Amino acid sequence: MGPFISDIEIISGPLPWLIYTLAAAVALALAVRHVHDRRARLRWLRRVVVAVMVGGGVGVLACWVIGDLLNAFDVSLSVTSRAWVGAAFAGIALAIVSLLASRARRRVASIAAIAVFVLMGAVGVNADFGQYTTVGSIIGAPAFSPVPEPILAAQRALAGSVPGSQPDLWKTWQGSADLPAHGIVGTIQIPATVSRFAAREALMYLPPAALVKNPPALPVLVMLAGQPGSPDNVFLAGRLEKVLDTISARYHGLAPIVVVPDQLSADDVNPMCVDSAIGNSATYLTVDVPAWIRANLNVVGAASAWGIGGFSQGGTCAIQLGAGYPELFGSILDVSGELEPKIGSPEATIAGGFAGDAAAYESAKPLSLITKNAPFTDTVAIFAVGELDQKYLPWLTTLSAAGATAGIKSTLLISPGSAHDWNTVRFAFEKGLPMIYRHMGLDGPLS
Repeated sequence: MGPFISDIEIISGPLPWLIYTLAAAVALALAVRHVHDRRARLRWLRRVVVAVMVGGGVGVLACWVIGDLLNAFDVSLSVTSRAWVGAAFAGIALAIVSLLASRARRRVASIAAIAVFVLMGAVGVNADFGQYTTVGSIIGAPAFSPVPEPILAAQRALAGSVPGSQPDLWKTWQGSADLPAHGIVGTIQIPATVSRFAAREALMYLPPAALVKNPPALPVLVMLAGQPGSPDNVFLAGRLEKVLDTISARYHGLAPIVVVPDQLSADDVNPMCVDSAIGNSATYLTVDVPAWIRANLNVVGAASAWGIGGFSQGGTCAIQLGAGYPELFGSILDVSGELEPKIGSPEATIAGGFAGDAAAYESAKPLSLITKNAPFTDTVAIFAVGELDQKYLPWLTTLSAAGATAGIKSTLLISPGSAHDWNTVRFAFEKGLPMIYRHMGLDGPLS
């Protein structure tokens, strides 16, 4: 697949609207039949109305059964996604009625129409969830190249130059003549030296200020995608580099260096950010990844300059590790995380992830970690959730309140009109990162 096709947008831009328009035109063509007999025409219209109503109802019912009753996705589908599924089923029902009541030529068109309605529903649901942003992201086409070695070498040469804090960087850094307009995103390899965790390739964002001849030591933000997922979701679906480029433009190119390691090992595996038979994910994220960052990147060493964040399963990990290791992470960005690590029921989780140790499972819950390490003296936490995410909204509210009680500077952000999706993530990035900037010394305190 060529880069032009791979980069075609499927959430915004002309392609989604072309598909929606095509589906509407196909539905109209199927619904209209040139019948001279008035009674026959009325019978056909009644069939069309019944088919659309029944099909739409079946689609909405399927969403309820699969999403709510069986909880197959572990999230509640939004009203918008349910509407798209209902519309797709309505179109399919219309195509089936047309197929059964037509001659050969129209039957071929009816079969093709089914594919159009399925595509319409898929594009609509994806636009609501925000998971796949381009054609290439659907098929897993490589979206990023390795970080150029000369850039890594320049970072490595300065690694460890600021072991402590740098609270006034926003005052002292004024940029330089060679400051680029944008940062760069590329792949990196972070070895699992201690954990032996089977991590996939990681990604990294270097802001404009890191790319100049004499770069300052910068804070670092460790970001985690959800599950199923991979590190590139943070940049493809979350569009994090665009948000940081926009914010950094106001601060002479300043932004944290973002490292996105793989905390899963595979799309269908959830190690829960603990050490277990599934994989030593916790050790990888708290030992191997920080060690690589300190040895290879020009970052500030103090915990106040380090943050961890993530979405969904990654958000659960963020509050687990942020609350569990306050000496390592001073900032937390938990977007739609859960109240406990899990791979199914509590019984299945204890058996598969904690070797049958119920006490270890309880101690790994974010609320337990917050209580254990209270009082927190210098930790900022942003909890973000979609307004329509009725399942996760109470959880994030609970975590934010517990954090505040334990001394964490907690903020709860509610994304208007979104649910458990990447639209909520992008809102969290836009509204939450400026708060983390201030804690990391990249912006001044609020007046």
